[in-house]
Amino acid sequence: MKLRNTGNRQISIPMGGSNVEYSGINEVHSPRDNTSNTINKISILPLIFLIFYEVSGGPFGIEDSVKAAGPLLALVGFLVFPFIWSVPEALITAEMGTMFPEDGGYVVWVSSALGPYWGFQQGWMKWLSGVIDNALYPVLFLDYLALGEGYPRILAVIALTIALTYMNFRGMAIVGWVAVALGVFSILPFIVMGLISIPKIEPSRWLVFDSHTVDWNIYLNTLFWNLNYWDSISTLAGEVDNPKKTLPKALFYALIFVVFGYFFPLLVGIGAVPLQRGLWTDGYFSEIAKIIGGVWLRWWVQAGAAMSNMGMFIAEMSSDSFQLLGMAERGMLPEFFAKRSRYGTPSVGILFSSFGVILLSQLSFQEIVAAENFLYCFGMILEFIAFVRLRMKYPVAARPYKIPVGTVGSVLICVPPTILIFVVLYLSTVKVRILSCVAILIGLVLQPFLKYIEKKRWVKFSTCADLPDLHNAQMNSETLEY
Repeated sequence: MKLRNTGNRQISIPMGGSNVEYSGINEVHSPRDNTSNTINKISILPLIFLIFYEVSGGPFGIEDSVKAAGPLLALVGFLVFPFIWSVPEALITAEMGTMFPEDGGYVVWVSSALGPYWGFQQGWMKWLSGVIDNALYPVLFLDYLALGEGYPRILAVIALTIALTYMNFRGMAIVGWVAVALGVFSILPFIVMGLISIPKIEPSRWLVFDSHTVDWNIYLNTLFWNLNYWDSISTLAGEVDNPKKTLPKALFYALIFVVFGYFFPLLVGIGAVPLQRGLWTDGYFSEIAKIIGGVWLRWWVQAGAAMSNMGMFIAEMSSDSFQLLGMAERGMLPEFFAKRSRYGTPSVGILFSSFGVILLSQLSFQEIVAAENFLYCFGMILEFIAFVRLRMKYPVAARPYKIPVGTVGSVLICVPPTILIFVVLYLSTVKVRILSCVAILIGLVLQPFLKYIEKKRWVKFSTCADLPDLHNAQMNSETLEY
């Protein structure tokens, strides 16, 4: 991803009768209270690891790809799939995230292109998908500790959720550097495992393929779940130090990091251990570590998996809660969602998201993955439409990072991932389709309900004065000054 210099063009955007000039529509500064002005912004290294945890967290959970499709397809999938899905999504996030560097992220993108109603639908589906996703991590953390069922497990889930939620409350600087430490700890055992395994590698094991035994549903859902959510970091754009330059660079480095973090452990595990496809399920990498390096390496991998779940939780919680703050700043949610703590974090958004995590943590792993994928797919369709529409509607608007393609190219970028979305939707079960459609219908009626509440003045809504009016701004060539 190369940074593209768009010059110093100025756009005058009318806001409440006055004109405010921005260096392109990307120069949007979300309001911050006096306390939050002193909060440290996220630098590039913590941002890379936050993206890493939004998307991946390491190879924990990719074992099912080998069981479902065999070694060759698993390896090819984690090399090819990023070009079909991850690269387009990361590129679009880089362009749109620098165009609108505020905490609403993809909600603002869709609102600016399609209007506030569809922006709210985007926010509802993405937030719900994120909370469903986050409900996995306390459960998986306890799975690695082999904690049994019943009330002790339920209480442990609640306690862990509260502890990690408090870390989010204390500020993004803490969250970012904790993500760095957890990421290094989680990836190192696989590098050690790879070095130890060199004498045991048999390349012929990488080429095993049987088209008659491929479970395409599990295979594609495993790839999709482990390589999506690149756009989640956009809801933290307002907290990033110099997002116009930092965000594209961080996405580029994180993309390399994520692909390496999947492909290398698969290459080692498949090549160094005799193939038994039935054993390739969640947690099998710890057994591979024991075979290759001994019990000490297995413990390290298991500890890394547990820490990785903590990292994914705090990263997802940050994105979910700041998204609610960004929506409140745009007047889509009640004003109290925009309230920040003395650490600059969205207090109400964090509490609201953590409550949703606790409620959904009782679902099964398969139900959670399938439901979040379904909702996420619909959200991505809206993002692709918004991306293309903004390219057509405001072709000359300044974009600090711009994908070097024209209108036709922007459409073509969206074609492969869109096809993949419809394949994933088609392969989903009837139960998942029904539950997800009910969730979507709730969002369709929730936005008019909130508007009714606003009209009745039962709860206070407000739009921050120093954010540009996305719907009345005349961003055409006549407003540009070179």
